Amino acid sequence: MAEPVARRLAGRYEVRSLIGRGGMAEVHLGFDTRLSRVIAIKMLRRDLALDSIFQARFRREAQSAASLNHPNIVAVYDTGEEMIEDAQGRAISIPFIVMEYVEGHTVKELISDGMPVPINEAIEIVGGVLQALEYSHAAHLVHRDIKPGNIMLTNDGKVKVMDFGIARALTDSQATMTQTNAVVGTAQYLSPEQARGEQVDARSDLYSTGVVLFELLTGRPPFKGDSAVAVAYQHVGQMPPIPSSITADIPDALDRVVMKALAKDRDQRYASADAMLADLMRVSRGLGVSAPETSVWMGQTPRQDQTAATIPLSAAASPTSTVIANPPRQGQGQGAQGPAPTPANGANEEDEARARKRRAMLIGSLIALALLVIGSSVYALANWKSKPATAAVPNVVGYTQAEAKAQVESAGFTWAIAADRVASDSVAEGSVVSTNPPGGEQAEEGSTITATLSSGPDSVAVPDSLVGMSPDDAKRAVEAVGLKWEVSSDRVASDEVGEGKVAKVNPSSASKVKAGSTVTGYLSSGSDTVAVPDLSGMKQEQARSALENVGLKLGTVSFTDDSEQPKDQIVYSDPEAGSSAQKGAKVNVTISSGNNQVTIPTVVGTSAEDAKAALEGVGLKPNMTDVDSDKPKGQVVSIDPAEGQKVNKGTQVNVKVSKGKGNGTPTPTPTRVERSSSSITASWRTFTSSGRN
Repeated sequence: MAEPVARRLAGRYEVRSLIGRGGMAEVHLGFDTRLSRVIAIKMLRRDLALDSIFQARFRREAQSAASLNHPNIVAVYDTGEEMIEDAQGRAISIPFIVMEYVEGHTVKELISDGMPVPINEAIEIVGGVLQALEYSHAAHLVHRDIKPGNIMLTNDGKVKVMDFGIARALTDSQATMTQTNAVVGTAQYLSPEQARGEQVDARSDLYSTGVVLFELLTGRPPFKGDSAVAVAYQHVGQMPPIPSSITADIPDALDRVVMKALAKDRDQRYASADAMLADLMRVSRGLGVSAPETSVWMGQTPRQDQTAATIPLSAAASPTSTVIANPPRQGQGQGAQGPAPTPANGANEEDEARARKRRAMLIGSLIALALLVIGSSVYALANWKSKPATAAVPNVVGYTQAEAKAQVESAGFTWAIAADRVASDSVAEGSVVSTNPPGGEQAEEGSTITATLSSGPDSVAVPDSLVGMSPDDAKRAVEAVGLKWEVSSDRVASDEVGEGKVAKVNPSSASKVKAGSTVTGYLSSGSDTVAVPDLSGMKQEQARSALENVGLKLGTVSFTDDSEQPKDQIVYSDPEAGSSAQKGAKVNVTISSGNNQVTIPTVVGTSAEDAKAALEGVGLKPNMTDVDSDKPKGQVVSIDPAEGQKVNKGTQVNVKVSKGKGNGTPTPTPTRVERSSSSITASWRTFTSSGRN
């Protein structure tokens, strides 16, 4: 049975197995067929696709994350929308985000066993988060949902922050509540201002990061409750425990960093992610930190706008007790100073009076608040009929002008187009980028909905296939998509691209850059490897020239006595001839010293025995051959190589020996006999005597 064909988005992204599911979206493993890489594809859940609020949030996530490029932030490669039909046959737009696929696990999985992680590891994880936040805050973007489930740890130990789904610009961060008045964010990691529905800023992210650091160090969050509301209330009105009170090995400096990050008043927290990171780095090096002592935070009293239930019970437990505003530091207290003095009766009476006054003010405030609510309700009922009717603004982002106008007018609103257009990578030119008021919000029927149209993408893709082109062809291809072209003076070696062709471009092919950006091309200097030439038989300077011609250098020169090559000639090279070597590499050579050569002695005219002895005596190899000759039998007629030539030891010398005249009686081979003068004289006398006879 054939496997089902993988679903594709935008004609290139294969949707594969489901790897995660959240409250708003599903994440699938994917594959980019164009760039041949594994990706993650985040898609809005189908059951939420008709909700304009979720549509807007999802698109905002894509826009927010796509604007960020940092090693500690999960990268967004592309966005788009897929049209599907629901069970009723209605066309539904499903937005998707193509993201970097990160192999690893979340911090949530890391601490799921409730055990603290090593201090250095906790600092490293939070340090990565703070680097990501410093970058996003500099880009005027608040994450607003920092939590362990949104922090990835890659298999090679890198930290990656993900899910900018509820991120907002710093200028728009007052929108902490959704349209349904639900607090945006996860209760366990909410900052006090988020829990109160107030405007948030970068310091709200630092509070959430402090909560994550607390949990990494202790194995538990600072606050627990039966409901999200209960936990949020604690974030607003209760001080967290000091981390070392839960895990004893936490140093005081690290306690101070955590407590400063978790300050209720954001003005008392770290001013930036960089400042908090600097203190963490000091902790890791054993240095002092800028954060104050933990007693500063533990001695704080609840604000007056909090309920009386937050006032310590010890204040009314005994008329003789004293409420300590600041706990004693080490070396103080009863052990050092003796028991606390009993206040005078007058002081007790004053305390009672102040308590009665506070209770009276609280009761009065509650009554006034109740009257205000009742009055507001009566006023609203009285004027209900006079208020104009409202309707939800249709979400027409991505629609053409004609489609959007029809939708807006059918909903009872007036259609208008903004004078200025804005660039968009996700919305086609001439289609709607945004509306004012935005889709999903309530507006008076008949009011004007002003649409802002797209001027087309603000970024373009660097053309494919630039590598291998000539500089002129690459220039034309780059300029055709609205980019600029320049050629670097630096060249790069390439075994695949011929010399003078484009070997590399920056930014790389298919990457997205802003229109008008410059693409730099690097031309090939040719192959980085060359074949070692055959240097055998060359003199040293000849070899040097031959090597330089192919981009190599002459290396070490050594000599040998065992070569058959003539003196000063190269015997062999290292690397050997024909092998590959990197340009600029050195080639070592071995040269013959010439000590292996001998001179062929004079043996023509001597006997074969004498010739053989003479040749072997100088290290040569005689090869004796009988030939027809008029020379006496056994006499050497000729040799090859000739007498007097220099040859290598061990060279074979061909010796031709006479067979004698007519193959008759062998002529005695003359021998050279050294005689004394007396012997010669005796022989001569014998010869003359014989002649006479």
